[in-house]
Amino acid sequence: MDRTITALRAEHDVLTGLVGTITDDQLALTSGAEEWTVAQVLSHLGSGAEIGRAPIAQAAGETVTAADNQTIWARWDASAPRAQADGFVEHNSRWLDTVEALTPGQLSSLTVDFGFLPEPVSLLTALGMRLNEVANHSWDVRVALDPEAGVDTDSAAVLVDLLAGPLGFMLNWVAKPAELAAPLSVAIPGAARGAGLVIDDAVTVVDHLESPSATFNGPLEAFVRLLSGRLKPPFDKGITVDGGVTLDDLRRVFPGF
Repeated sequence: MDRTITALRAEHDVLTGLVGTITDDQLALTSGAEEWTVAQVLSHLGSGAEIGRAPIAQAAGETVTAADNQTIWARWDASAPRAQADGFVEHNSRWLDTVEALTPGQLSSLTVDFGFLPEPVSLLTALGMRLNEVANHSWDVRVALDPEAGVDTDSAAVLVDLLAGPLGFMLNWVAKPAELAAPLSVAIPGAARGAGLVIDDAVTVVDHLESPSATFNGPLEAFVRLLSGRLKPPFDKGITVDGGVTLDDLRRVFPGF
């Protein structure tokens, strides 16, 4: 929990610093999410913070009156690029302030009802979902300004641990294991405790992998980008896969979001 919140704060501080210096022309650049500009990525993160704060605050006992999601999205979509960027700073700050004000007891006991999942989830799951969103979309913003950018190293390490635990269900939202002709296990040398990726009828990140059939050669941040469909040319320099699968094969399994 502490590592997740620390990573979320660090991601916010980096993006807030960028918003303070970025030009209008840079806001209009194509982001790492190819269908969105930099400003639109910030808008997506800002609207997500506005929407996502409400169920966490309600779980903590706050009375929250929030507009419906469609109304919120329409307001953000209609905003000018600079307002979208500034709005991200405002609403992500409020989201973080809410989380950082929770007591130790609340951090360990709260469950969050997002409405779109079958049942409420633990607070750690809720925060992990947000970190997955923020870390990948932060890369979308930063890579538009620096082609050598990567997902934050600490965020990547936390995400791999979470994907081997409470966030594991998310892999099967985004993955297409049927793209491979046979089951596969992939070692991730940069991961703690020898964690690895298993692709069969489903996709899982496991804490420890015995006798992998392939090895992913690249930093942990690149592995996180693979899972989110962001390990594409020209942002895949030096990344290789040894064994009975190619990087292109794995990219078909993880088309991205």
